[in-house]
Amino acid sequence: MTNPYLALEGASCVLPDGRTLFSDLSEQFDQRPTGLVGRNGAGKTVLARMLAGQVQPTSGRCTRSGSVYYLAQQISPAPGATVSGLAGVQATLDALERIEAGSSAPEDFDAVGERWDVRLRLQDELARNGLGHLDAATPASVLSGGEAMRVTLIGALLSDADWLILDEPSNHLDRPNRQALIEQLQRWPRGLLLVSHDRQLLEAMTRIVELSSLGLRSYGGNCSFYAQCKERERQTAIQQLEQHKLERRREEQSLREQRERLERRQARGNRHGQEANQARILLGRQKERSESSAGKLRQQHAESRLELAERVREAAQRVEHDLAIVVHELPVALASQKRVAELEAVELPFVQGATRQIHLTLTGQQRVGVIGPNGSGKSTLLKVLARQLTPLSGTCRLPVEGIYLDQRLANLDPRRSVLEQMLAANPTAAEGDLRMRLAHLGLDSGKIAVPGGSLSGGERLKAALACVLYADPAPRLLLLDEPSNHLDLPSVQALEAMLRGYRGALMVVSHDDAFMNNLGLTDRLVATEQGWRTAPW
Repeated sequence: MTNPYLALEGASCVLPDGRTLFSDLSEQFDQRPTGLVGRNGAGKTVLARMLAGQVQPTSGRCTRSGSVYYLAQQISPAPGATVSGLAGVQATLDALERIEAGSSAPEDFDAVGERWDVRLRLQDELARNGLGHLDAATPASVLSGGEAMRVTLIGALLSDADWLILDEPSNHLDRPNRQALIEQLQRWPRGLLLVSHDRQLLEAMTRIVELSSLGLRSYGGNCSFYAQCKERERQTAIQQLEQHKLERRREEQSLREQRERLERRQARGNRHGQEANQARILLGRQKERSESSAGKLRQQHAESRLELAERVREAAQRVEHDLAIVVHELPVALASQKRVAELEAVELPFVQGATRQIHLTLTGQQRVGVIGPNGSGKSTLLKVLARQLTPLSGTCRLPVEGIYLDQRLANLDPRRSVLEQMLAANPTAAEGDLRMRLAHLGLDSGKIAVPGGSLSGGERLKAALACVLYADPAPRLLLLDEPSNHLDLPSVQALEAMLRGYRGALMVVSHDDAFMNNLGLTDRLVATEQGWRTAPW
């Protein structure tokens, strides 16, 4: 289809609890590769699903031309799912197998359509993306988070849709695969809308659209251009707001001076009339004229104040009101020489190749960044240290209990409220203190009272982090698996600040170079083709 488009016409979304997520959005998306950005909880995922036709606006309209392939940020394979199912070609392959076995059913031919080479294309794309060890029948349960995301992305690119809408597609991807994704998207010939906080990925877009408290705003450029424009806008909006506030103060001072001069003239006139012994009727007329003048002046002053207040209000509306994200420091002090983990010739389950076996000693206050390609065993290692997986062989000594936050946020119950789970994790804390800490993370009273599963991806991660970090007792060994995924930039910066001040032992897995470099790490543990290697950070 030529010139596919997505369009919003006065679209609004009101949540089931009555809160307005966004309102009166109007925008048209053309074939330019476009990044959709915004703070956690602004409604980016809901808007993306609305554009894909999965959610209807509460009011207004959303129209689209052609077919749309939507890739959600959370990949949850169904029990028994395979690689072909994750790639969205299972039904086509099943129909193709039936035809090859002799079926002449029209529905089988309809399911295949023009995709007679889909089996070969799938295997070629798997090999092209470093997943040649997989095939269509490989169970999805054996894939790492990064591998599952890459297979799902292959399905998106195989879909031949008129539009791709991808929600945080680089989460869980290692460095080579992030670069491969960028190159794949640059080759995509049709409409593309990308929801992301990944600055490297957004740099490859030719247009950025921001969803904020002010609505939708389009910027004709990549991530760097958008950041420059935003900073100029912010400075201009703040300057205009301060200018209008100054004008209001000056005008109010002028109005007070006018009122005081009028009152002094009235007082002098009254004294003069009494001293001159004027007739009562003349004094009454003079009083009426004075009161009339005072009334007109009060009316003028009231109108002037309303106009000035409106100018300030309009200027304030142009300044986004996003509260700073704050992560409180953790009261942890662990002797630097105390061992918190010791692995001797440990054989990791589900891991193939040289990284299957590991020797590792981790001491208190040691801060280790774990680096390596998808599928090399990084998450499995953290699960062994957290006692969630049992090694196949070797000796594993874990004198300190590790607190683990996994990629799928398994520690957050989607059916229970965030506040309820926080109170369970820290029963000795005052509820008001926990509410304050959640509010500082950007989770207000409305969001902490609803089931965790109803929050956005970034909000769920903040809630899961809060339940881990603010538990009682405070964790002495933190095991974090891709903790910056889904977070907006202010939240990532707040998390960096907290982890820099954390005084316990830390092991963190991430593919975000900037994030890792800002944590004050002491060591790196690298998964290589020759096995695990350690080095100073």
